[in-house]
Amino acid sequence: MAGILYAIPTPLGSAAAGVVPGPVLQTVTALEYFVVENAKSARAFLKDAGKDPKAAHIEELNEKSILHDLLKPLMEGHSIGLLAEAGCPAIADPGARLVEAAHNEGIRVVPLVGPSSIVLALMASGLEGQRFAFCGYLPREAEPRKGKIRELEARSRRERETQIFIETPYRNDVLLEALLQSCNPATLLCVASDLTLDSEEIRTTTIAQWRGARRAIGKRPTVFLLLSVNRQA
Repeated sequence: MAGILYAIPTPLGSAAAGVVPGPVLQTVTALEYFVVENAKSARAFLKDAGKDPKAAHIEELNEKSILHDLLKPLMEGHSIGLLAEAGCPAIADPGARLVEAAHNEGIRVVPLVGPSSIVLALMASGLEGQRFAFCGYLPREAEPRKGKIRELEARSRRERETQIFIETPYRNDVLLEALLQSCNPATLLCVASDLTLDSEEIRTTTIAQWRGARRAIGKRPTVFLLLSVNRQA
């Protein structure tokens, strides 16, 4: 019988500080095999979760990985834990390739409970929670990025749908500046940084108000949420 592929959310802070549920930590400590985005951060997570990293078989997943080889322990009856560097595996994360490969082989995939920055940000934003879309990363180049922002704003207004996206932390402030330059003054923007950490900061206001009280986000993990509404700024 094949093993189970467990998708395990990885928090920004301590896994043992109440962010990751106890039953999930128990599953983590019972596993022997792990496929991870980054071995160094995975070892830190395992140690914090109560698992001796030296007692774990850890394989990194990257563009050169042979998925069949990573799945081999599953075929032999061993379960595997899938870990992102931070956040939920397979969401804006290369782990999706392994999950797809597991389904193609008829292997059971079990998502475990844990923090999701996308859902946490939406919960705290005050924006439309009935209709929303996660758009991943926006283009890096200025003009394609501006065009994508305007496209998402138009879609949000048309569908009354919250648009959610992320950025590499060192480009946070560039993206914020692009949003302030491209969006309608009445459009609502939420910026949610360092979710679940003591330094957590979540702010929702109009583009016009953001422009009047601009501040730097800095190199912090951040989720951006946008909702275009038909009202005066």
